[in-house]
Amino acid sequence: MAPRIENAPGRRRWIEVSTLGDLVDRRAVEHPDGEALVFPDRRASYPELAGRAQELAQGLAGLGVGRGDRVGILLPASVDLVATLLAAAKLGAIAVPVNARFRSTELRQIVAHSGMAVLVTAPDHLPLVAESLPDLAGQTAGELACAAAPELRHVLLLGAPAPAPASIASALTGPGRLAATAVPDSDVWSEQESVCVRDTAVIVYTSGTTAAPKGAMLSHEALVRLATGIGDRLAYTPADRVWTAIPLFHGGGITFALSCLAAGATFVHPGFFDPSTTLEYLRDERVTVALAAFETIWMPVLNRADFASFDLSRIRVVMAVGVPERLRDMVSRLPDATHVSCVAMTESSAFLTLNRLDDPPEARATTGGHPMPGMRCRVVDPETGLDLAPGTPGELLFRGPNAFDGYFRDPELTAQVFDEHGWFHSGDLVVADDDGRLTFRSRLKDMLKVGGENVAAAEVEGFLLGHPAVDMVAVVAAPDARYVEVPAAYVVLAPGARASERELVEFCLGRIATYRVPRYVRFVTEYPMSGTKIKKFVLRERIAAELAAAGVTEAPKLRVPAE
Repeated sequence: MAPRIENAPGRRRWIEVSTLGDLVDRRAVEHPDGEALVFPDRRASYPELAGRAQELAQGLAGLGVGRGDRVGILLPASVDLVATLLAAAKLGAIAVPVNARFRSTELRQIVAHSGMAVLVTAPDHLPLVAESLPDLAGQTAGELACAAAPELRHVLLLGAPAPAPASIASALTGPGRLAATAVPDSDVWSEQESVCVRDTAVIVYTSGTTAAPKGAMLSHEALVRLATGIGDRLAYTPADRVWTAIPLFHGGGITFALSCLAAGATFVHPGFFDPSTTLEYLRDERVTVALAAFETIWMPVLNRADFASFDLSRIRVVMAVGVPERLRDMVSRLPDATHVSCVAMTESSAFLTLNRLDDPPEARATTGGHPMPGMRCRVVDPETGLDLAPGTPGELLFRGPNAFDGYFRDPELTAQVFDEHGWFHSGDLVVADDDGRLTFRSRLKDMLKVGGENVAAAEVEGFLLGHPAVDMVAVVAAPDARYVEVPAAYVVLAPGARASERELVEFCLGRIATYRVPRYVRFVTEYPMSGTKIKKFVLRERIAAELAAAGVTEAPKLRVPAE
């Protein structure tokens, strides 16, 4: 008997999986007049994006790049960055976006660990390349022999001509040679036809907020299935103009761009994020979907003194994460837009869960939404591995089509995080509600053990955000001789606000359990960042070093007010 599927088309989209190369070519045919990408200095239609990707693929193939080779991308957020990623995908090669904030040690580590065959870069980054790979000095383009990166064959320079550091000028492959060695279109198309949807398309090195970066392998299918799911969940149409300031070396930035490609919408990016010009950009580019993601990006925009004077009525959806108090504040600034939140990580290609537009407002303010299509999630006791009832915090496990395929060249770590049934053990502490929505609580390693009591840093942060002077806060563990560790809060004050350490400690006393009250408060104007995430391990090291230098081994005692 045939299955009863007469209503299926009304319930969900049929699963259609594509390689990234085919996806961009298809959009060029289907949307010949559609605007694909907007950056401050350049725009590209879908045919122009596909054409640039094809041109770069021809040149890369002429340099010998083929299936499985890694192509490093150290470029500013630009049409060429997106086109280079798609060009590598056309050849069955693997794009490796490089964090533009890296310094020499970090860049050298990623180039070597990923085994890049080619590093594609721009003039502004050449001093960093020269510092990171000093043994390129005096070498000839195309004949590289770099001890620090033995698999590197080419450093390809894109962008306007500019003086290169003399030490590496002869080692660079420029646009002229790229064009001269380009292979015919037919050769690229032949390679493109051989790419499998489960082949690795991109290796994203995770932010490294708790440890050294790890290279998560994301397949064509994982990226396209998630990109399609985002468009469905947020009701994208080709008329949408989707803004984000997430860097394009970040898994979220890549996926957001691909979500527009999957839907035929327009991707709008500021290049370099500057909150002082963002409102003008959102207005002038007629943005309809704002994927702000992090409060470190969105709050400086909302806090502009002239915010109310801008017409942002075209924005119908805002996506941002934060504690409920902060999310409700965001909603109050743009009350006519639908605000959604998520649970996301590199290992799920970005969004693992995302609110639906018709979720109740309170659910959208207090949860990260339902799993993306096809993804399966569990909440388990981290000690026993047993599933937990809704409302009970536990470790997040997931598997499904959007999941990564492991850490590049790290089979031991990959074996540690995947169990025999294919479930990825995330190390995140989450809670599920009765309808299956997930809410991120903290990293398991972001839990403090204060005198034997478990303290979630996120919960203390959420409470401190209730103080009118607090704009942002990060809570970490400080070492303590008596309690083993105690909370320490690093606070960014709201514009024009003042507060003292004593004031914020007393704000907590009597309102939350004493063991959760920060024993130290430090005021900062910015956080050490890795991409868009706060490097909490740096803050932990900072407070530990400060206390050690001062000879402090035990936190000051708290004076709890009488009830």
